[in-house]
Order: sequence, then C-alpha cells, then structure tokens
Amino acid sequence: MNILLLGSGGREHAFAWKIINSKNCTKLFVAPGNAGTAQIAENVNISATDFDGIAGFVEEKKIDLVVVGPEEPLVKGIVDFFQNHKTVGHIPVIGPSKLGAQLEGSKDFSKQFMERHGIPTAASRTFSKSNIDEGLEYIKLQDLPIVLKADGLAAGKGVLICQSHEEASQLLKEMLLEAKFGQASEKVVIEQFLDGIELSVFVATDGKSYKILPEAKDYKRIGEKDTGLNTGGMGAVSPVPFADKIFLDKVERRIVLPTIKGLEEEQIKYTGFLFIGLMNVNGDPYVIEYNVRMGDPETQAVLPRIKSDFLDLLYAMGTLNLENHPFDLHTFTTTTVVMVAGGYPGDYEKGNKIHGLNVDNNKAIVFHAGTKSDSSGEIVTNGGRVIAITGIGESVEDALKNAYEVVSKIHWKNSYFRKDIGQDILKLIK
Repeated sequence: MNILLLGSGGREHAFAWKIINSKNCTKLFVAPGNAGTAQIAENVNISATDFDGIAGFVEEKKIDLVVVGPEEPLVKGIVDFFQNHKTVGHIPVIGPSKLGAQLEGSKDFSKQFMERHGIPTAASRTFSKSNIDEGLEYIKLQDLPIVLKADGLAAGKGVLICQSHEEASQLLKEMLLEAKFGQASEKVVIEQFLDGIELSVFVATDGKSYKILPEAKDYKRIGEKDTGLNTGGMGAVSPVPFADKIFLDKVERRIVLPTIKGLEEEQIKYTGFLFIGLMNVNGDPYVIEYNVRMGDPETQAVLPRIKSDFLDLLYAMGTLNLENHPFDLHTFTTTTVVMVAGGYPGDYEKGNKIHGLNVDNNKAIVFHAGTKSDSSGEIVTNGGRVIAITGIGESVEDALKNAYEVVSKIHWKNSYFRKDIGQDILKLIK
C-alpha cells in the first residue's frame, strides 16, 4: 500500500516509524513531516490543511490510505472533503467527520454530548460575551480551585486552573472580552475542579467496533513537580500502574461503550482515534476532555507497546473491518522524555544545531518533533518541543534509565527537559 500521513510532530514520526515496519507498506509519504520522518519516509511540502493539494497528491501517487495526525485538519473537515470528492472519495481517511471532530473542536459540544449519554464528567456551564455577567455570578458560587476552558482549539494552552474567585473572574473577562485565546475563547466553559490522578486512554474505532490501546500518563507543565505553565506535554509513561483492570473495566463500561454508542446513535461518522483524558477520582473515572486524534507525546510511549501490525490496524479502521482485526500488546514499559527549546512554551529560538542524535541504544527510540534539515543538511530545531526519547524496560525504573541515558547525550543551545518524569509513579509503586 501507498500511505500518506499528515502532520509534522513527534506523534507523526512515531506513526511513520510504526507504519514503515509493516509488511504491507510499499511507500510512505509524510506531509509536511520533519527531519526524523525524512530519514525513514518521503516528506512532501504540502500543508496538512491544504485539502486540494492533498487530494491532488493522493490521486497522482495512487495513495491507498490517508492517515491524519493532528486535530486541525480534522476540525476543518478533511474527512468530509474527501468523502465528497469526485476522484478520491473512495480512499479511506483515518479520522472523524467534521461533526465528530467537534468533540475536540468545541469543549461545549463535548460537554453536551457527555451529558446526553450519561458519561461521567465534571459539572460545568458555558458562557459567552453576551452573558458574561451570569458567568461572573456563577464563579462566585463555585468551590476552589475553578477551571476555565476556552471552547475552541488553543494549542493545548486554553485550560486555566484558578486558585481564587478574583483570579477566575479576571481571566473570564480576558478570555471573553479581550480574546485571550482568539476565536477559541469566544465561549468559555467554567468547570468543577476534579481532584485525582490524571491519565489518558486511547481508543481505535471504525464507528462501530473499537480496540482499546495502551493507556498513558503525561506530564503537561513545563516545570518539575508539575509547576509552571501548561505545555503540549513534557513526557509520558505507559502502562499506568494505578490504572488496574478494575479501573480500566469501569472506563470501558462507563465511558468507552457509551461514547461509541452515542456517536452511532447520533449518526456521527467516526473512523479514527479517540483520546480520552481522564481523572481517576478515588477509583472512579471522569472525562476531562476528548481529543479526536492520538496524543503527543503519549503516542511515542503507546505505539512501541503495540505488538500487532499497526498499518493493518489502520486499514481495518478505514475499511470498517476493525471487529475482525487481531490486536496484541507487548508487556514491557515505556517512558518518554520530551526535550524542548529554551523559553518554551513562551518565546524560543529556532535554527539551533542539534548534537548527539546518532545514539546507538536498542532500548530507547529517538522521535523527532520540531526539527528540520537546514541548507547544509544539518538537523536544527524548528519548534518548541524538539525531540522525544522513549525508553523501553521491564519496569518504569528501567525504562526511565534507558530514556535519560539517551537524553544526556543529545543537546543544543538552551535545550531543556524535565528530570522528574515518572518519579510520581515510582513513589506510588514502591
């Protein structure tokens, strides 16, 4: 099969790494890709949101399957675009319809969906500029801390946890009246704070059948001990020791099944991945958010644990034949450490040469995210999150040791990483 993978991050490099190892992969193209995908596939200079350019390329190269990595093209309707296209409408595209993508594209939409289908989540209400006074009164009635969420896509930065009623009121005004997150905060969800341990569960679905992929815990804040600003993710661990069979059975019964059934009942086409951000509150799962694609950097921890042929899994999803697809996992543990540009998630430099990438270690995998090759062929930084290193081991401790061993050999000007990934889990299991 000829495959086109859309995206340019660490998630896409992990997808590419998994796809090219399939016996059924003839040729893999990545649009636009990064320096890592360029080493194992063919990068194509097409934006993931250039739908006409993508369709033309699919036709020209006789692509058999399109895999959408990031959320933006999904929210903008690439799946609908393909399904309605005269010449490439028959090509399977991995991702939900535009309406299905609203589970991530609109926090308000996803909250209403959960309410309709009895899916456990934090109590909330949504406000806009027109009823901001009601929102300010609502804040006064809430217990602390208070969670404010921009309704739309805000690059992982639209969730604010406020420690006082005054802070929440001020930030609500900034979001609604001053467009703190642009169009994304035209509506704001004010939500009850859930106190527990966070983790993510990933589901592959063809809209009727599903497979539950390995769960993961990620680390969102820039600073150690979970301090500082939120980021797109600084690390991940899989499996999650506190997510035992009893807990995961509850997740499947209370959340996964009613979600898939709800999509079917509402005739929302959904052929792709569903990322369920969860809070474990005293052994009970609550949904924090849905994402309509695989997470980043969780993908870099989850995909190495999938033993089955990943391309076959994708094709079974795309051809609505997932029910009959065998699915096996490795028993080892993976831990991912993300290396970022100094200053991230604020302002940061690009174009710094990366040293030490040619590390020979069969117990760790280097995934590229914000990288590119410069005019002289050197690999340089090209984003905030630059490299993700996934260690593999029989235990969390072993996997961390293998990951950090490689991290210690890679560097560039002002590179930064958290040194405490997985330490909270080690304390839990000791």
